[in-house]
Formats: sequence, C-alpha cells, structure tokens
Amino acid sequence: MIRFEHVTKRYADGTTAVDDLSFEVAEGELVTLVGPSGCGKTTTMKMVNRLIEPTEGRIFVDGRDIAEVDPVKLRRSIGYVIQQVGLFPHKTVLDNTATVPHLLGTGRAGARARAAELLELVGLDPSVYGDRYPDQLSGGQRQRVGVARALAADPPVLLMDEPFGAVDPVVREHLQNEFLKLQSQVRKTILFVTHDIEEAVRLGDRIAVYGDGRIEQFDAPATVLGAPATDYVADFVGADRGLKRLSVTPVEEGDLEQPPVLRLDDPLPRSLDARWAVVLDAEGGLHGWISAGQARGTGTVRDRARRMDARLPVGASLKQAFSTMLQHDAGWVAVVDPEAEDRFLGVLTPARLHTALRRSIDADAQDVARADVRLESVTKD
Repeated sequence: MIRFEHVTKRYADGTTAVDDLSFEVAEGELVTLVGPSGCGKTTTMKMVNRLIEPTEGRIFVDGRDIAEVDPVKLRRSIGYVIQQVGLFPHKTVLDNTATVPHLLGTGRAGARARAAELLELVGLDPSVYGDRYPDQLSGGQRQRVGVARALAADPPVLLMDEPFGAVDPVVREHLQNEFLKLQSQVRKTILFVTHDIEEAVRLGDRIAVYGDGRIEQFDAPATVLGAPATDYVADFVGADRGLKRLSVTPVEEGDLEQPPVLRLDDPLPRSLDARWAVVLDAEGGLHGWISAGQARGTGTVRDRARRMDARLPVGASLKQAFSTMLQHDAGWVAVVDPEAEDRFLGVLTPARLHTALRRSIDADAQDVARADVRLESVTKD
C-alpha cells in the first residue's frame, strides 16, 4: 500500500533528514516508526502526504506515485492524527468529525451521520459528546475525536504522529488498548510515529527502528527485541528487551499445564494427587479451584471451591499473564478460550511462562514454530 523507493530529503543547509530510504508497508499493516528525536521518522511520515517534499526518490500510495497527485486531494484521502490533535476550537465535536466528508462533497446531514457513526466507534456517545466543544473534553477524549476525524473519509492510509504522547501513562495505555481494538475492526494501513519503544512494540505489526536518517532494522516486534540487527538497535531497545518481549509473546495452548480437574457437583474426593485442582462448572467453564486440604470430608466440590480471579484468554500476552499473577498474588493463572464460552484450557505457571518466552526467542532465531523448539535443560531426561 505504501512504498518508498530510494527516498532522500536534504535541506538547503546541507542537512540530510532522510537518506536513501526504501521500504514497503502492506495493506492493512500497522508499522511503527521509532527512534530518537531528529532521526527522520516524522519527516518520513510527512512525505507520504506531501507536507514535506522529498529531494530524491519516489513514494507510492496504493500504486500511485504521489508526486503526480494534487497535494490537497492527496491529503484529503489520507487520515492524519497528530499529538496536539488539531481540532477546531469553534466547532462542536460532531462538526469537527464531519469536516473532511463535508469537504469531499458529502451533504451536511450525511457528513454528520457519518461523524456520529465514527464517534460511536471510538467510544464517544454522539448524543453525549456530539454537541460539546474541544475545550470541554479531556485529553484522551480529544485524541479519540482526532482519530474519528481522521477516519471520517474512510481513508486507506492513516498517518499518526505521536498521537498519544501528550496524555498521562494510564490514559495512554487505555487509548492504546482501544486503538488496537479499533484497528482490528477497520484494518487501515498505518504509519505510526513514536519515540517510545514500548509503544512501538505494543502496537506495531512491524517496527522500523531509525538511526540517523536511516532504518537500522525493519522487522516484527519480537524479532527486533529478540535478535537486534545492530549494536545500535540493541542499545536503543534497551538491556531489558527480554522483559519487553513479554508484551509481544502470546500465551499458546502448548504453554499450559494440565492440573487435576473437578466438577462443581462432584463429591469431594478422598484425596488429591496434587496440591490443588481446578474446578469447572457443568458446561466446562472455569469456576475456580480447590486445595488438597479443602478436598476432604463429605459433600460436594461446590461446598468448598473458591472463585478464581486470576484468569485470562488464550492469546493474551505473557506480560498480561505475569501482571495478572502479581495482581492476584497467584502462583498460576487460568487460561480460557473466549470464543468457546470461556472453556478452560489449562494453567500458566511462572516456570511455564519462562519456558514460553525462551521458546519464542529460539523459534525466531531458528525460524521455526514455537512448538518445534527443543530447549536444553540442566537435568537429564
């Protein structure tokens, strides 16, 4: 969808902001451009909608050389979200969102109807927020309006320049979560500029790590963290890149242990061959757990079972799993399948979490599936 061919941007004073850049972004892919200030990432993004013109090379969007497209028409066909949001202070939220469709010829009623749909999509009820003005919104709400406005003309390409950089960490994480959900629905082709490697890792399908006007590595987040291409990339992603990799490594069924399982209406067993057992309801859904000490006496499992709050869906990240363990002071976390009415799949323990991380790193290094990785052990089989 986006293709750079030997693109260079050189200013009159001799400064080279971007040097011989060539890369491609596939349709529906979210690519994060990450690097220190002044490395050329924002210049790269602004050349896509011709806010900055390249000195050399060509840029293609959806197969068209953008140098042959009228700049105004080009910009109206590409969504653009910036850190400062850039909402019109004298227009309501609904009218701000309807701006681009109206400029493209959609009637006022149609543009406002489209705006209302998009506000709903980004989690802002148009009946509540539509008539408000930007200064009546929180920073996070203004960012959502900015995203809605960028999507209003249904652009194939979305450019985002540190859109969540001006909000506090808690709101930022929430916006990132909401944006990932939104992207799973709309599947736009996105260039996302950030200086935060954790944000780049969390959001990007691929990451372009910038040095001085050049891309040092362009790869999947897990590969950038697990196998940095250069010393510069290793230094940039940090010595704790193994911990960062937790956020991009999903929990898979093969990572799980299978503990003893009891049903709610089962009679209490005489003994357990383990320190605890998982308790399921009649449909196989997770109810909780019971300790070996509680699984004695008369009655049913229901009488002694405890609720289990330390749970998460399969496919969640290892970071989420570790965080859940810490939050609930749990020695394991239950994993369920949300697409099968939370059917219980198994449990993830700290040891299995570590093994999953090691398998993920080795799988990338060997270019094989995680299930095919054989790890060395200090003990003999």
